[in-house]
Amino acid sequence: MATDGVKIIDGDTAHDTYWGIMDLYDSGADFETIDNEFPLVQSEYIDDFDNEIYVTAIALALWEIGQMTTEKLTYVKKVIDKGACIQVWTEECDIKTGKQRQKELDKFWKKISNPCEKVRQRKKFRKITNLYFQPDDLLTFKLKDGNYGAVICISIGQYRGQCNYILVPTTYNSNIKPNVEDLKDKEILGRQIGSGYDQQTTKEMQPGIERIWNLTGKNCNFFFGVIQLAVDHKDFINFKDKFEKVGTLKIIEGLKNLGSFGYEENFERFEEIFLDLERHIEIFKYKKYPVKTLCDI
Repeated sequence: MATDGVKIIDGDTAHDTYWGIMDLYDSGADFETIDNEFPLVQSEYIDDFDNEIYVTAIALALWEIGQMTTEKLTYVKKVIDKGACIQVWTEECDIKTGKQRQKELDKFWKKISNPCEKVRQRKKFRKITNLYFQPDDLLTFKLKDGNYGAVICISIGQYRGQCNYILVPTTYNSNIKPNVEDLKDKEILGRQIGSGYDQQTTKEMQPGIERIWNLTGKNCNFFFGVIQLAVDHKDFINFKDKFEKVGTLKIIEGLKNLGSFGYEENFERFEEIFLDLERHIEIFKYKKYPVKTLCDI
């Protein structure tokens, strides 16, 4: 639990809590709804360490949007005074780390004890509509050795003004520009993910997973995820012309889960990956799965 950093917003719990509130706030939710979704006082929580992370993240968000009250401040101070995070970081890391958390809390308390002079306004994020490609587009690109590679755009995610094209690599490599038929005997890169559930629960949680299990011919129980290369819309504008749609190829929805994720900012990164795809697969321990198994064809 002490793997989070010592800052107020410096770990998964803090990020999810703070931005969860801000997402509701920016979407126009009223303050009662925000309080119901993210109650400052939890009826149950794992331990005092996690509660301090959660409560301080909420307190910062409430202070920024002008919803801090004397009653809430009293509760926040009560949680901080327990010193749970300071104790854990001191014991599991060192005294220096504990003191760093203390310093952060002191600054934080001084900040939220006074009214916020500039209350954060609700933000409106523009949804990008002039998309370069669409989900299920089969895209090809020519490498500097003269061969073509191919990726499938499985989705386009837009969150807080950022727009990402999620591309899944295939093993296509030829000096002939591909079409959908050419991909049917190729593979898609993915990986297995351990399941701590029983087999039936795993199947319910990932519809279509049996198609992957059947490849091994064994009594399997694992999740599956595809390798995802994300390209931001503002980066793609610089090299989108190197990609060409040559058809549509739809990966079964239940098999689009995340197996590995990385951001690619330029075409040079695609050449680095696809000019020696086998080496890339070996380094990152990816596996190849038949297009016919993963796709709705």
